[in-house]
Amino acid sequence: QVQLVESGGGLVQPGGSLRLSCAASGSITSINTMGWYRQAPGKQRELVAAFTSGGRTNYADSVEGRFTISKDSAKNTVYLQMSSLKPEDTAVYYCNAAGITNYRSAYRPYDSWGQGTQVTVSS
Repeated sequence: QVQLVESGGGLVQPGGSLRLSCAASGSITSINTMGWYRQAPGKQRELVAAFTSGGRTNYADSVEGRFTISKDSAKNTVYLQMSSLKPEDTAVYYCNAAGITNYRSAYRPYDSWGQGTQVTVSS
C-alpha cells in the first residue's frame, strides 16, 4: 500500500506562483514514475509534469517554461513550482506515483493517486 499526500494548493492571482508538494509513504520498494496531473471542471484529467522511469521529465506544452517539477528522493517527495499562473491553470491537481511495493511479503506493482489539491487562479 502506497499513499500520496498533496499540499500547497490555494487561490492565487494571475501571474502569481504556487508550490505543490506530494509525499509518498507506505511499503515502497521503488518509485518508477511520479508526477502531477490536473483536471478542470468538465475536462479530462491531463498530465502536467512527471518524472519518467528513465529519470527524464515530461511537461505539458501548456506549462512548459512556467512550471518546474523537482524531487527529493530521500523523502519520496515531488514538488511542482508553478509560476506565471493563468486562469486556465485552475484545476484540481493530483499527484500520481507508480512502482513496486512490498506488501505482505509480496512484491507487486502499484499505481497510486493522491486526493487532489485545488488550485484557483483568479483576480
